[in-house]
Amino acid sequence: MTDFDEEKQKKQLEDIHKLEEEQLVAVLAQSKYGLPYVDLSRIGIDNEALRAINEKDAREMKIAPFKLSGKNIFIAVRSPSEDLLNKLKEEMERQNLVPTFYMASVASLNKVWDRYKEISMAESSKIGGIDISAEILRETAKNIENMQDIGKFVNEAIEGKQAHKISRVLEIILAGAIAIGASDVHIEPEKETSRLRLRLDGVLQDVALLGSDIYHLLNSRIKLLSGMKLVSKVAQDGRFSIMEENEEINIRTSLIPGAYGESIVMRILDPKSIQVELESMGIENYLFSIIEQEIAKPNGLILVTGPTGSGKTTTLYAFLRKIYSSEIKIITIEDPIEYHLEGITQTQTDSKKGYTFLEGLRSALRQDPDVVMVGEIRDTETAKIAVESALTGHMVFSTLHTNNAAGVIPRLIDLEVNPKIMVSALSLSIAQRLVRRLCTFCKKEKNITEGDSKIIKTILDGMEEEGKDLLKYNINSNTPFKFFEATGCEKCNMTGYKGRIGIFEAIRTDEAIEKIIPQNPSEREIKRVAKTQGILSMRQDGIVKVLNGITSLEEVKNVVDLNEE
Repeated sequence: MTDFDEEKQKKQLEDIHKLEEEQLVAVLAQSKYGLPYVDLSRIGIDNEALRAINEKDAREMKIAPFKLSGKNIFIAVRSPSEDLLNKLKEEMERQNLVPTFYMASVASLNKVWDRYKEISMAESSKIGGIDISAEILRETAKNIENMQDIGKFVNEAIEGKQAHKISRVLEIILAGAIAIGASDVHIEPEKETSRLRLRLDGVLQDVALLGSDIYHLLNSRIKLLSGMKLVSKVAQDGRFSIMEENEEINIRTSLIPGAYGESIVMRILDPKSIQVELESMGIENYLFSIIEQEIAKPNGLILVTGPTGSGKTTTLYAFLRKIYSSEIKIITIEDPIEYHLEGITQTQTDSKKGYTFLEGLRSALRQDPDVVMVGEIRDTETAKIAVESALTGHMVFSTLHTNNAAGVIPRLIDLEVNPKIMVSALSLSIAQRLVRRLCTFCKKEKNITEGDSKIIKTILDGMEEEGKDLLKYNINSNTPFKFFEATGCEKCNMTGYKGRIGIFEAIRTDEAIEKIIPQNPSEREIKRVAKTQGILSMRQDGIVKVLNGITSLEEVKNVVDLNEE
């Protein structure tokens, strides 16, 4: 007998009602009231706009100011009567503001009303206003060209006598991090000072040392912005956002207690950083043609593997953008949603409410999707449903934690996926790592050791034995090889590297692989059979990129074992 889960049923009904309300408001906005519709769940809220209308009035009139740009204020309205709009227009004009009205659902208004709590906290704080101005960030970023500039401006702000000194320091840190393309900001308290570091191209770089007084004020400021408890000394997570022109940059904040204070990490989720085209990811031409064929199929399972921070999500998003069309429905289940993709339905897992990857996948399949992206396959049930979905007319993209492409099949068997079913479902297994690109302005030729030369010759000999033509990879074994190393210049923040590129390998589920899957093969057996597919291994792809001057041998050694068979 099937158990009746009342809580689950109630949640599903709530989700349906919310969706119906959004759809109804969107229709009424245009057909009845002639106003644009806005879904505020996808938009960053400008705290300065909230100060134009107090919380009590906003709730009573069922309105929500959500953006302020110069003298223009944008206001969402639930029931836009003529009297209400005229009253609001007069009030805004008294404040020298020009209103633009939108129609929104109750759920959208609630999101804005919840932000008033942050405003009241900010007004009682000695630090100053809670909002981060996009205009100020843009102006600050204009003067920042490299990591050294950030350190210089931070120190100048600390030594200056201007009001709201801490606000200015934080603006410089964030503007600088965004300007140079850093992914994370680390503020780490030590015995007498605190260290400010930025992660650029996957590597942490020192920027400045901060006094303990500055650290404590920054700590409070960041907690206020992120909606954290000021007096709590336990690990906390929060977030805030900055509107940059038409895009929302999310800052995800994490604090953990340490010996000398709380370590602060701010992850910068800039939509521009994820908008990498599949063509520019560094995928070798033959593998690229295979991926294009596989992702265009109406059904199948494509799995991307690699450690945390190896760019798996970026690759999956690139797949989705490549195949996106208004004629197909794409649903993603993510933990969390880090970047919003236009035209794609994205849902976020919530373990507290029981909405896991498994439950998300089950729900998504009831929405009649053509393509489903599951952030990660972690358990048996999710693995089985993903495989079954690929067999029932869906294209499924997901990630798995294995060391290489050959590890995908044994891992799925460990997760109790039936090997006979897997044969028909699994289309492609891809493994990837990220390496830094050498700076084109300052890279220089170098000599390599005899040991490294022997390793490279072994790898190239192996490629030729597998029938791979080295000339197709711009490698001529009859001429001396050129190797390059990082030196450092102002263009690359003195690191010698600028940007990152992927190193890939893949195994296609062809007839030879299909034959061995039911025998529960080892990784070594899978690799041996896959050598005939003509796809580069990660070792080979890494060496090709080294010999083409794209990256250094040291970078490849950091992510791939070149001595591995």
